[in-house]
Formats: sequence, C-alpha cells, structure tokens
Amino acid sequence: MDVLVTGGTGRLGSRLLAPLQDAGHHVRSMSRRGTGPGGIRGDLATGFDLGTALAGAEIVVHTASDPRGDPWLVDVAGTRRLVEAVDRDRLRHLVYVSIVGVDRIPYGYCRAKWAAEQVLLASGLPITLLRVTQFHDFVDVLLDGARRGPVVPVPMGWRVQPVDVGEVAVHVAEVSGRPPSGGVVEFGGPEESSAADLARVWAAVRAPGAHVVATPVPGKLSAAFRDGAAVPTGGSRGRRTYADHLRG
Repeated sequence: MDVLVTGGTGRLGSRLLAPLQDAGHHVRSMSRRGTGPGGIRGDLATGFDLGTALAGAEIVVHTASDPRGDPWLVDVAGTRRLVEAVDRDRLRHLVYVSIVGVDRIPYGYCRAKWAAEQVLLASGLPITLLRVTQFHDFVDVLLDGARRGPVVPVPMGWRVQPVDVGEVAVHVAEVSGRPPSGGVVEFGGPEESSAADLARVWAAVRAPGAHVVATPVPGKLSAAFRDGAAVPTGGSRGRRTYADHLRG
C-alpha cells in the first residue's frame, strides 16, 4: 500500500521507513523540508503542500509533533488540517502515535495530544490511536538535564515504563497493516520502574559516582505519575530494557 508518514524526520518517524518497506509498502516521508529518503514536503502548521503530500495515501502514520514549540498549532490544528486534506475514498487506515496517559496527566503537551486524539475520533476516519510510553533516549536526556554535579534529583514515587524507539517503529508498522481499532491501543517497554531506580541504572553507566536523590514533589502532575498514569494498562510490550539500551 501507499503509506505516508508525517513527522518523517523526527525521532520515531525517521525509524519507520525500513519496517514499513519490509512489510511491502511504498513509503513517503513528509516533513516541512521534504528531505531524506522518500522525502516529500508538507507543513501541518500552515497546510502548505499538505494536499499534495497526502494524495494517493492509503495508510497515514501520523507521528508529527511539536513538544518544544506550539503543540496546539501542529498537533491539534495540524491534525484538523490532516483530516480535511486526506483522501477519504482512498484511505484505509490512519495510525496516530500518541502517549500513554494523555487523558490523565495534567501537562500542557499531554493535553494537546489528547485533544488531537479527539479530533481523530470525531473525524469518521478509519483510525487507531497508538499510545506509547517514553523512549529510552528521551529518558537519557531528562536525567542528564536533571544532574547537578554529583547529585541526580528525581521525583519520588514516579512510575514509568520506557520503551525502545526501534521496537516502537516495528510495532507501528505491524499495527498499520492491521484493521483499524477505532480507538486506543497501548505499547510500552518490558519493565515498570520507579524514576529513582531508573536513574540509578543510568548513573551507574553514564555518571559513575553520582548520587540519586528521590525528592517528594507536590502537585497534580506528580500525583498522576505516582498513580501510574504513564504506565500502560494493556496492549503489547517491547523486549529491550532500559539497561539493555544503556549497555548498547
């Protein structure tokens, strides 16, 4: 089938070309500049070239996002533009990659991702909302940024279940070839862990001698993570642990 990947140069989007091609699909990778293998130009924030990029697409894998900028412009308004531009007579499946807990975590970016899910649920399109947990390399970035000299402070009691981005890419390709679920499915890493335990594993490899300090953090956001909002309640699991990632 003809597959269009939005966010084709992103952390996940750039990993999707090979598994989708291995599944027998013809893949085009959409980004604002249209660079890279199979690259085609299209901008969700403005709608520029979006109709051209979507022309002929039978499967759309929607990974485009803007967590550091304005997710309401790209993730929400951009998803509306996507819904309006897609060829409804040709489309067989739209897979939207979201985040586990977007309906429970009181954080602006999560709220934007949840709002984008609602746009798709109301669209009448054949969809699957695939919620995944945080990627291993994103955990690396967070912990490296949290480190203060010999100390790595982390929120006490936060529950997480990070996942390998390569395994997510393979799973997305598998889900894309299945019938649309019409709702939410989840995919996470193989192990649930506390943020403190994860930080200790990271420190042992990346910052030997650093001391992890679990610190109580008040507020609704922290309560959601302690209650397991970021941990999948069902769905499939990857096999590569965070420790495997660090060793690799």
